Amino acid sequence: MHSKIFIVDDHYMVIEGIRSLLQHESDIEWIGHAMNAESCLAFLTKQLPDIILMDINLPDKSGIDLCKEVTQQYPSVFVIGLSTFNQLSFIQKMMENGASGYVLKNATRQELCDAINTVMKGKEYLSFNAAQVLRNEDKSRKPVLTRRELEVLQHIADGQTNNEIAQSLFISITTVDTHRKNLLLKFAAKNTAELVKLSLQSGVL
Repeated sequence: MHSKIFIVDDHYMVIEGIRSLLQHESDIEWIGHAMNAESCLAFLTKQLPDIILMDINLPDKSGIDLCKEVTQQYPSVFVIGLSTFNQLSFIQKMMENGASGYVLKNATRQELCDAINTVMKGKEYLSFNAAQVLRNEDKSRKPVLTRRELEVLQHIADGQTNNEIAQSLFISITTVDTHRKNLLLKFAAKNTAELVKLSLQSGVL
């Protein structure tokens, strides 16, 4: 699957390092980079990538805030968080603000490619280390939901069918079904009733 990639990072060495890792991948097209949030937003008015690899620490704005802005303004663009931080709060906030993945800057070429390919298929990707952090957290804590999953969950709690949710959110029924399945997995719920009950208990709703 051909992917147009854009990177936002304030360290040129990081940009060059990732570019050199990906430059021989025939299905990955590097369309540019930005070193701050302002330049990134300016670029997006002219051209849209498929995926943005986005640093969390930017000089003019938090990558977490930028991620929210980009995914709301350009829903077709996927964001993969890029960070040296393997902390639960960073991972959670990026995913809640619309990111489709989270990769550490020490990722291998294979891991970066896996992340890009997974996200391009509409799935989430967490690097092995980031996934471990989430797994090792206290299981009683609320699951990490993407912005879209939370929206779907709210509609489920309102008793809407997949068809009604699809119409409300302007997405396909298949996409709603995928989100519903992911929600059941994340809450370890057997059915919709249990999903709503657990989401209320954990304070997600």
